[in-house]
Amino acid sequence: MKVLIIGGGGREHCLAWKISKSDSVRKVYAVPGNPGMEKVADCIDMGILEKDFKAIAHLVEAEGIDLIVVGPETPLVEGISEYMGSRGLVTFGPRRDAAMLEGSKVFTKNLLNKYGILTAEAKIFNLTKYEAAKDYIKYHSQFPLVIKADGLAAGKGVIIASDMGEALEALDECMVKKAFGDSGNTVMIEEFLTGYEMSVLCLSDGKKIIPMELAQDYKKIFDNDQGKNTGGMGSYSPVPMVDEKVYRKSLDNIIYPTGEALRRENIDYRGVLYAGILVSGGEPYLLEYNCRFGDPETQAVLPRLKDDLAPLLYECAKGSLSVDSLSWHNDSCVCVVATSRGYPETSSKGDVISGLERLNGMDDIVVFHAGTKVEDDNIVTNGGRVLGVTACGKGFTQTREKVYEAIGKIGFDGMQYRKDIAKKAEEDS
Repeated sequence: MKVLIIGGGGREHCLAWKISKSDSVRKVYAVPGNPGMEKVADCIDMGILEKDFKAIAHLVEAEGIDLIVVGPETPLVEGISEYMGSRGLVTFGPRRDAAMLEGSKVFTKNLLNKYGILTAEAKIFNLTKYEAAKDYIKYHSQFPLVIKADGLAAGKGVIIASDMGEALEALDECMVKKAFGDSGNTVMIEEFLTGYEMSVLCLSDGKKIIPMELAQDYKKIFDNDQGKNTGGMGSYSPVPMVDEKVYRKSLDNIIYPTGEALRRENIDYRGVLYAGILVSGGEPYLLEYNCRFGDPETQAVLPRLKDDLAPLLYECAKGSLSVDSLSWHNDSCVCVVATSRGYPETSSKGDVISGLERLNGMDDIVVFHAGTKVEDDNIVTNGGRVLGVTACGKGFTQTREKVYEAIGKIGFDGMQYRKDIAKKAEEDS
């Protein structure tokens, strides 16, 4: 089988790395890929090719590629799976109507409410209701409030406002200053739930849903969850704080009912169904759905997967998963993300990354490239999130030691990373 990965971030590098290990795969391609992916895939960088569905289809047909795996959410929301399907090309990733679970928070909230699936209470306002949204905030008695841009915002369209001033500022950022473009033309103002979060990535073939091992990620830029939201500063798997009762409730009260709700709405969901769940007082609530593999959760989950990933993705795309569960290594896995100077407000490009070769001899260490490029024979920074340094080990104490020893061997001007990834998991183990 030949497989094409669409995308060039850390998630896509991890997918290419895992798929390249498959006995059923003889060649992996990536569009556009990145310097790290070149070790396991033929990277084809032709500018905006990943947004050019026709060019991708021509590549797939010319190379005899059997499976397209879509990494980012934007091509899915824009209909890449329909386009490829119309040409008889097998694509892993939901069609446009199913991808609306991520493409519109309002769509998801309405679906959840219609079918009685536990989620936070929210009010919805569009541009014509901007003044009404302001009034709602001004007369709201309980803070924090959560302000969410309706559409895609690269993981940054959710603002937790601790008081009225911050909430009004967040509303202004979304609807007036257009910080998230048209995605902020409609906003949800949602109640703030206290508790802890977990990520549940599931494979879906349109009929059955198979959960993967749990992960937990870190959104804030600084230790102890301080600072601004990011696309993700690190992740770990498994999640010791989640007991079997909460896990079963998450599946039985949220994820499986969502699959049934989609079927009742005549939406054929084939791909990854990724649930962000908050557990409050022992009850799980759906925070959001994503229609693709998480980033950086994928980098902490897939290294623990025993099964051959490529056939599973192909079967999902064809609507015929042949298994009912997945097999996992007992190891712990921790991914720490190194970001560029100024992130998340800005990102630095062109800073030379040193020390990568020092990691070559370290056991159970993989460095997934997220925002890198080659310049003058050097690997340099090329975006906000630059590298995901990932380690596997026997327990979180050993694994954290490994990953932080590894990340300490590399460097670039302005490099930032959190020092507390999986610290709570180590304490809970």
